[in-house]
Amino acid sequence: MTQTEATSTRPNPPGRFHRLRSRLRLLYHSQSRPAQRFQFAVLVVDLAIVVFFIAAPLLRENESFLWIDLSIAALLALDLGARALAATDTVRWAKQVPVILDFLILISLLLPVWLINLGFLRILRLWTLTRSPLFWRPLRRLGLIGYREPIQAVINLLVFLFVVTGFVYVSFSNRGDTGISGYVDALYFTVATVTTTGFGDITLPGTGGKLASIAIMIVGISLFVRLAQAIFRPNKVHFPCPQCGLQKHDPDAVHCKACGHVLNIPDQGRD
Repeated sequence: MTQTEATSTRPNPPGRFHRLRSRLRLLYHSQSRPAQRFQFAVLVVDLAIVVFFIAAPLLRENESFLWIDLSIAALLALDLGARALAATDTVRWAKQVPVILDFLILISLLLPVWLINLGFLRILRLWTLTRSPLFWRPLRRLGLIGYREPIQAVINLLVFLFVVTGFVYVSFSNRGDTGISGYVDALYFTVATVTTTGFGDITLPGTGGKLASIAIMIVGISLFVRLAQAIFRPNKVHFPCPQCGLQKHDPDAVHCKACGHVLNIPDQGRD
């Protein structure tokens, strides 16, 4: 074989695009030291963005609000683009509910003037974060992954409270028959309704307001019950039984309670 033929049969080195995708996959999905530092930095930025979303109704009158809003939109777009490149199947990744919600949040950030009434949906970013393994890896490294269910229940309740607060504030504020003149009033009404305290000093008018209050109470009570269950019931580990598929077992279980199959639950990597 001539040197020319040997050269022509060599595989072409991967291009820049493929190298970029490989690098992003390592950063987002591997457990190496650089990847862990990158994932922690991404999580900190995401949590800071969520804090901004919570405080946004109180900061909306600030002159720099729009610039911060657009800067966060750029960060979120960059993160979504990087995650899309890091995904093995981009189409399947884009069809996931948390990803769809992130795109809706991005649209509300890019069009804040036209979609200001949908701004309260941005707090769903906190819920979408909990759908990502990046959110739970620090707890796993600290050995606190056993508290995942209570933490998830608290986050679900907080997300519900702030989403409902935003909805009430957007839909019913500055109306003389409600008593809601600001964001704190809307939060006060939401907490009073969710806890079924019902002081009656702030109410939502009309049939629509009553139906909204009923829905808030029903969903809120359900989330409180879920939180109580997560806190007080015995701690379980997520380890599917190879025989029957039972998902959760006692941390020191040797046999599956459903079928008696011998388990080998590892000390590390529990969900």
